[in-house]
Amino acid sequence: MANDDLWRLSATELTALTRTGDVSAEDAVQASISRMNAVNPGLNAVVEDLSTKALERAHGLDKMRANGAAPGPLHGVPVTIKINVDQKGHATSNGVTAFRDLLAPADAPVVENLQKAGAVVIGRTNTPEFSFRADTDNPLFGRTHNPWGRHISPGGSSGGAGAAVMAGIGALAHGNDIGGSLRFPAAANGAVTVKPSLGRVPAWNPSQTAERGLLAQMMSVQGLITRTAADLHLSMPALIAADPRDPFHVPMPWRGAPLDGPIKVAFTRNTHGYDLHPEVEAALEFARDALTDAGYVVEDAEPPNVFEAGRTGYRALMGEIYALMKHDVDAAGSQTVRDIFAVYFQEFPPFAGDELLQMMAKRTHYARQWSLFMEDYPLVLSPFLPQPFFKPDRDTEGADGVHEVLGCAVYSYAMNFLGLPAASVPARLASLPKGPQPINVQIAARRWREDLAVDACAAIETRAGRMCLPLWQNMADGSSL
Repeated sequence: MANDDLWRLSATELTALTRTGDVSAEDAVQASISRMNAVNPGLNAVVEDLSTKALERAHGLDKMRANGAAPGPLHGVPVTIKINVDQKGHATSNGVTAFRDLLAPADAPVVENLQKAGAVVIGRTNTPEFSFRADTDNPLFGRTHNPWGRHISPGGSSGGAGAAVMAGIGALAHGNDIGGSLRFPAAANGAVTVKPSLGRVPAWNPSQTAERGLLAQMMSVQGLITRTAADLHLSMPALIAADPRDPFHVPMPWRGAPLDGPIKVAFTRNTHGYDLHPEVEAALEFARDALTDAGYVVEDAEPPNVFEAGRTGYRALMGEIYALMKHDVDAAGSQTVRDIFAVYFQEFPPFAGDELLQMMAKRTHYARQWSLFMEDYPLVLSPFLPQPFFKPDRDTEGADGVHEVLGCAVYSYAMNFLGLPAASVPARLASLPKGPQPINVQIAARRWREDLAVDACAAIETRAGRMCLPLWQNMADGSSL
């Protein structure tokens, strides 16, 4: 492969070359930077270009390897970091104009862990204001576009991350997820991700001046968006390395103990009153068949209270946000985001006072029910959204828009409230009137068994193929840019 084409390689393929010295870290990083320069002007996925520092770091990694230093597991892998996480000397703006000069005094654990493993940060990716939309646009950096075309939102809040990695800008993209912010962009762009369990990845921003609300702490996690399931197995062990700045981090290995016998998967098409689109149903059936052929035992089975748990959890989160964050949104947010939050509070009426405390306590009730269910079914295959991904700015179109974007996404935020891992993988490329569009399914797993969910993603991906390959052909035709 020519050096100019190294950006096409997955992180797993790339490290097989960089760790042996067959390809230099500098060449790998330069190829990704060249790709970024070619496609990012049409996408606006990366909003801070770190090319100069990235090439300096890659050169240093090559020199260390030449002098006998053992290469890290991610040696020379180009990565991006979302702008709501601290990277020393760079603004943690969170898409908010008022925070554009909030420079981080030190790296967050995820940035530190990736760099310790040998990864090279080539840029920082876009997010909506306050990282609290399932779409990505803000007054500070503008709109991020989906590489499949402008008829599809890139998702959010890690929309810049999802668009970047699928367009070939870096083999790994950092993101985070409080209600779906890893899985929405994965579904929008046809990428693979896993929302980790609570406590799996150390998290903290050194620029913080106060601790986040308790529900934000319990529901928000850090993770990666990738092009292949194998890249999650490669990279997540580095991301979960312990950091004492997160006192609730759970120091467990990435791989858990093998389960006895074939793994049982609960399969549900239940969309809880929302219409199930034929393309989503076809993706679910494809995923079910792929898992069955891979040796899983897939059975129709309804998991407990996902609609109730999801809606309760998000209403509780809205209660906390109303109490702790609304003032900041009103003071520093654009009129657009203030209007969206007003509709959020209508769609998810915030719990308050004693009722908020009671619903926070009820989280354990829901989690216990799922824990018992997962004794029989370690994995749950379900829709992520009942319909193909929505258009840009759909959540600005009042109650109907927010309802389509978030109201129906109970399988997304239920997993955050429960603290369970949930993976997203493309199972179908739909041909819709406005253009091609990937359709992802969700696989939830037992607590701290992200590895099981990613294994299932790999089985589905083996049959479906990598969604990036038809995407790059689409981009080469110019239809997405």
